[in-house]
Amino acid sequence: MSSSLVNSPEKLTERLGEIPTEPGVYFMRDSQGEILYIGKSKKLRSRVRSYFQESHLLSERIKLMVQQVADIEFLVTDTEAEALTLEANLIKQHQPHFNVLLKDDKRYPYLCITWSEQYPRIFITRRRQLGKAKDRYYGPYVDSQMLRRTLQWIHRIFPLRQRYRPLFKDRPCLNYDLGRCPGVCQSLISSEDYQKTLRKVAMIFQGQSEELVTNLEYQMGQMAENLNFEQAALLRDQIKALQSLTTGQKVTLADETVSRDAIALAADEKHYAIQLFQIRAGRLVGRLGFFADKNAHTLGEVLQKTLEEHYLSVENIEIPNEVIVQTELPEAEILSQWLSQRKGKKVTLSVPQRQSKAQLLEMIERNAQYELERLQKQAQRNLESLEDLSELLGLDEIPKRIEGYDISHIQGANAVASQVVFIDGVAAKQHYRHYKIKNSKVRPGHSDDYASLAEVITRRFRNSSQDDFPDLVMIDGGKGQLSSVVKILEELEILGKFTIVSLAKQREEIFLPGESEPIPSEPEQPGVQLLRRVRDEAHRFAITFHRQQRLQQSRRSYLDQIPGLGFTRQKQLLAHFHSVDYIREASLEQLAAVNGIGPQLAKDIYNYFHQTT
Repeated sequence: MSSSLVNSPEKLTERLGEIPTEPGVYFMRDSQGEILYIGKSKKLRSRVRSYFQESHLLSERIKLMVQQVADIEFLVTDTEAEALTLEANLIKQHQPHFNVLLKDDKRYPYLCITWSEQYPRIFITRRRQLGKAKDRYYGPYVDSQMLRRTLQWIHRIFPLRQRYRPLFKDRPCLNYDLGRCPGVCQSLISSEDYQKTLRKVAMIFQGQSEELVTNLEYQMGQMAENLNFEQAALLRDQIKALQSLTTGQKVTLADETVSRDAIALAADEKHYAIQLFQIRAGRLVGRLGFFADKNAHTLGEVLQKTLEEHYLSVENIEIPNEVIVQTELPEAEILSQWLSQRKGKKVTLSVPQRQSKAQLLEMIERNAQYELERLQKQAQRNLESLEDLSELLGLDEIPKRIEGYDISHIQGANAVASQVVFIDGVAAKQHYRHYKIKNSKVRPGHSDDYASLAEVITRRFRNSSQDDFPDLVMIDGGKGQLSSVVKILEELEILGKFTIVSLAKQREEIFLPGESEPIPSEPEQPGVQLLRRVRDEAHRFAITFHRQQRLQQSRRSYLDQIPGLGFTRQKQLLAHFHSVDYIREASLEQLAAVNGIGPQLAKDIYNYFHQTT
């Protein structure tokens, strides 16, 4: 496929002329054929043309995307509503990188239910990963304490899986005896029955607590009629606990029977802070928070796009009957049709006129303003740290991208390195990298941090273009570590292309290349604190990776000695049994049942662990 269309004006003009003026969906693809962006419009040609003729109105994120567009495709629909439905399905299928308006704020937790597993787990996470389509994420929740309390209550109400891996191989743990777990580890409950329990839990996070209570009350009555009083008593306790769970969460509105979402935002020169309250039967069951970069969109366009992205990621049953918004949406009717089609009943969108609903939106907007102020304070602290660091190091501009490096090992064994990245003073974990040290001189009993750092810096910068260089590199260590890195940069002929410093651990001293004395600084000044945060994060990331390598090695130290058991089959065994101890205790039949392990290899493994001396 050819290069970017912005660099081929004739081809761009020709391609734009081929796009019709009808409603439909358009695809932006890069030179590798990957989909960068999927959008919809009631007039395809004018919408797509605006990307290339009105670039001053685009956000920095979309400007970056436009520079990569090598081809444009489209699908024509009969109506705008059809275009919205098609766009939603295609985004869900392809998940293009540039379709994400909202930032995944790691400060806000999600609740995950792993429906992809035979016995699903339920847990709180700050990383929303969409690797397994069946897994469901709820959130992000602004009030993490309320989320944790809710999950604690749920564990009291329902018998749920308590551990990721079983504590014992041949019997359940104490949680089973206490009635807190149904014996998942020993398959004492079927997967189907366990998932029925999880579906009840999901109803709580889908805002269906009242419906769940009604269902449990009906089941309790049935149990009592059948003289199954013990089970009826358990259901009675669950009902009381569920009712206690929602006590104190009421939001006063005239009609408490309607499920509704309410959304409002606050904005400054750079960001939008958006809050979405989920209200079911008069109770606040969820408060979701989002951030987005400020651009030329109107408030209505931002709210519309936020709602589209949010409802794209939820199940149909989670869509409320009513959505009240802070201001008029540009395509409210189309959004309403799409939501109604998914829910199977009418969904209304409105800007409230009644006092109670207007007051609710005012409360949501105040919450959004508080979140925005928190973001502003954090940004201001980061800016002060960057400005102080620039002054400390004598830089002409504040360093936008800072990279930190550290080495971790135990007397040379399992030597690894970390590379962490901070952008605008904030950790950018999507850019982190770790390295296994390949230098043959670094081995158990013989460590060499200088050689390890030299190897890592060589691998990082050897084939990198200048556009990929950081503004500042921080090495964890003193003058010796810094000198070894400077030597490599000289060999690569890139010394001076960016600033490099080292931060010594003992006295928090900062060294520059060629300087015998550290830079005069105070340990608590903002710039030094920022370097320490980078150093500590690099250290944490390196140690975490080092521990993973040690664990893998310890697991395989026994397995490596079994003839015919290669790396792939070792992984299959460990994935099935989770530990070498469980492999040792397994029977011949259990070993042979593992994928990739035949009868003969199973016999060899069994004999290895059961040798008689």
